[in-house]
Amino acid sequence: MKKISLLAGVLIVSMVALAQEKVTADISADFVSRYIWRGQDLGHVSLQPTLGLSYKGLSLTAWGSVGLADAQDTREIDLTLDYAIGRFHACVTDYWTDDGADPDGRYFMYEAHRTNHVLEANVGYDFGLFTADWYTNFAGNDGLNNREERAYSSYFELNAPFRLGGCDWTATLGAVPYATDFYHCSGFAVTTATLRVKRDIRLTDHFSLPLFAQFAANPQSQHAYLVVGLTLHP
Repeated sequence: MKKISLLAGVLIVSMVALAQEKVTADISADFVSRYIWRGQDLGHVSLQPTLGLSYKGLSLTAWGSVGLADAQDTREIDLTLDYAIGRFHACVTDYWTDDGADPDGRYFMYEAHRTNHVLEANVGYDFGLFTADWYTNFAGNDGLNNREERAYSSYFELNAPFRLGGCDWTATLGAVPYATDFYHCSGFAVTTATLRVKRDIRLTDHFSLPLFAQFAANPQSQHAYLVVGLTLHP
C-alpha cells in the first residue's frame, strides 16, 4: 500500500504548506436521520462532522460519520485533497471505514489485502446547468468484478441544482458503469436517483439553521429512502 502511504505524506505536506499562507477554514456538522451514500444504506441516525482548509484552488477536507442509534452502523473517516481551476476539478479521497479487510478496523493498517482504506480518484466539470463527476477506486480495499479480479470500481454522477418555491433543490442521477461487488452490481446499473431540498430556517438576526430533506431511490436494488437532516455551521 505504498500509494496510500504516499497520499498520507502528501496530505501532511499540504497541511503544512497551507498553514504558512492565508487560508480559509471551515467547520460544520450534519445530523441525518439515515446515512445513504450512492444508493447504499450505511446507517441510521448519524453525526457527520466536516473540517476543511482551502487556499486558492486547493482544498483539504476531513469528513466523518458515526451512528448515534446503532453501534453496528458504519464508522467512517474520509480525507480529500481537491484542486479546482475554472469549472474543472480533480481530487483524491482516502476513505476509511470500520468494515473491510482488517477485522480489527485499524486506521493505520495500510498493508495490501489487509486494509480498510480505499483510495479513489475523481474528476468533474461544472457545465452550468449541471455538474458531471467520474469516480474510480485505484488502491486499497476495492471490490471484485465477475471474474473475481480487482474491479477498479467506478461511479458516474450528474447533479442539477435549481431554485423553486424559495428553496434550493438538487436532482441527482448516479450509475455504476460495470460489475463490482463494491457497489453490489453485476453490470451497468443506475444506483442513485435523488431529489434534495434545502432551506435556511432563520432563528435570530444572526443565526439560521440549514434544514434539508431528500428522497433517495436506488433503482438497482429497488430500495427508497426519505432522509431529513440539519447542519450546524458557525
